[in-house]
Amino acid sequence: MSDSTVQMSPAEREVDGLTIRYAETEGVEDETILLLNPWPESLFAWNTIWSRLAKAARLVAIDLPGFGQSERRAELMSPQAMGEFLLLLIDEWDLGHPHVVGPDVGTGAVLFAAAEDVDRFPSAVVGSGGASFPLEVTGTLKQIIEAPDLSGFQGIDGRDIVAGALEGIERHTLPEAVREDYMTSYAGERFIESAAYVRRYPSDLRVLAERLGDIQTPVQIIAGRHDTLVPPSNAEFLHARLPHSKLDILETGHFAWEDGSDDYLDLTRSWIEAHSTSRSRG
Repeated sequence: MSDSTVQMSPAEREVDGLTIRYAETEGVEDETILLLNPWPESLFAWNTIWSRLAKAARLVAIDLPGFGQSERRAELMSPQAMGEFLLLLIDEWDLGHPHVVGPDVGTGAVLFAAAEDVDRFPSAVVGSGGASFPLEVTGTLKQIIEAPDLSGFQGIDGRDIVAGALEGIERHTLPEAVREDYMTSYAGERFIESAAYVRRYPSDLRVLAERLGDIQTPVQIIAGRHDTLVPPSNAEFLHARLPHSKLDILETGHFAWEDGSDDYLDLTRSWIEAHSTSRSRG
């Protein structure tokens, strides 16, 4: 498989006193793409497109704090706080003005960061994450967000919860090492701890909705038409309110970056190339 030509080789690095797992490639021209993990997955969600996207730019993929195998800090477990953390990470790691790809839980964090620093990102790719206000989510995600507490999940190994969630990947066969990484990342209480993030959606997305019109970053929104957790109405909500956005609905379920990896790659690469910093300077 061509994607195996550039391996993802995770390492660890500190940001603001937290140990963050990341992977990166060598630079190509002047472009950098920062990729954020979906939930309940890790940076290996980008394994399907890593080599091909690496031909367009330097790649830096991270596990957000509290997700994948990065260290957690309770006060960062909300989209707004995570957006502030992203800006800090970019500064501490000298990433400059990266393009950012942040589906699922990354969606809110990316948009909060873009609202806070309107000149930071030359482009962004989001989607498949709760974004609308009032919130429109379904299935297990809705139950997790609306439950008075998460006591019903106590005593359940996070590995088992993730294994069930991954059944939503319908077309793509996960390499066993990637599947194991996902399950290990949320073993024990890790899944429940990470759920604190989505439980902040109702309050944080109210704030975000009021700031969407201020975002100047060009945003490509990608969603799965058959998403049984985050309906495409969330993507449509963003598209109607972001001043510079494009919406594409793929014929996939929730895990569009894996089940529709070829289309996801084409849309992402085209969007980044159209808004490349080198082109704007030229």
